[in-house]
Amino acid sequence: MLLALPISAELAWESWREGKAILIMRHTLAPGTGDPAGFVLQDCSSQRNLNNEGRQQAKRWGQLLREKYSSDITVYSSQWCRCLETAQLLQLSQPLALPALNSFFAGRGDAAKQTKALLQQFSITQTAQPTVLVTHQVNFTALTGIFPRSGEAAIVALPLTQPASVLARLNTP
Repeated sequence: MLLALPISAELAWESWREGKAILIMRHTLAPGTGDPAGFVLQDCSSQRNLNNEGRQQAKRWGQLLREKYSSDITVYSSQWCRCLETAQLLQLSQPLALPALNSFFAGRGDAAKQTKALLQQFSITQTAQPTVLVTHQVNFTALTGIFPRSGEAAIVALPLTQPASVLARLNTP
């Protein structure tokens, strides 16, 4: 069941700026599904990667986030290349790899264990600064109940719960 609090998008952004909510996003456009046979985490050439539109989407997200908050923003990312590239193209801060955000599509990870780790990490009521999580559709859906399009995001209240308290659902800019 999806929990949505009846607040305006601007109030959701205010909660994010104050560190009372985090922004979770699916990586931007990387055409296809899953990863090719022979996938190797440390080898981007063996993975499904962003296309030019995906790179432009990530840059637009970064611009929007800088408009919403002009100081430091913490960015966590899955270790998959398409997520890391999305996180880097935001140009907010050096992305921090967070294995709990790694894909568990097609048995690549452990959905329950990774979601639990994410819930534990963000069981706090406030972060020190606005925070962005860049992840995959399966992780986003496990946490929020939403099946996001590429580059879609949601602002979710802290402490993180399952299902998450979604304050706002955000389309790719």
